Amino acid sequence: MAAELHVELVAADRSVWSGEATLVVARTTSGDIGVMPGHQPLLGVLESGPVTIRTSDGDTVVAAVHGGFISFADNKLSLLAEIAELSDEIDVQRAERAFERAKSEADASAERRADVRLRSVAAR
Repeated sequence: MAAELHVELVAADRSVWSGEATLVVARTTSGDIGVMPGHQPLLGVLESGPVTIRTSDGDTVVAAVHGGFISFADNKLSLLAEIAELSDEIDVQRAERAFERAKSEADASAERRADVRLRSVAAR
């Protein structure tokens, strides 16, 4: 079994992160899934939520992902997201304001997006 898997996290507008990892945890419509080297091939639908990537050099990368697909085969994991941003790119104060505004306007989808962004920052 290989000790690493190659990960590509891609949003509709850009490549967000690419590299070698030992573990990736993401939320799918079937629940949370952890993918390690040698995992069985899979194809799933991503739910909005934080994605955690444990890199092969021991660092942790967290991204806020909003919808998309996850695919794994031959030790290559692809996360194809509608929207994705790394947690260190997120402006916390702006996300908090967006969360409060969405709550006051009863905009459930905007509230969910802001919540995912805030949870991604907290998971760093």
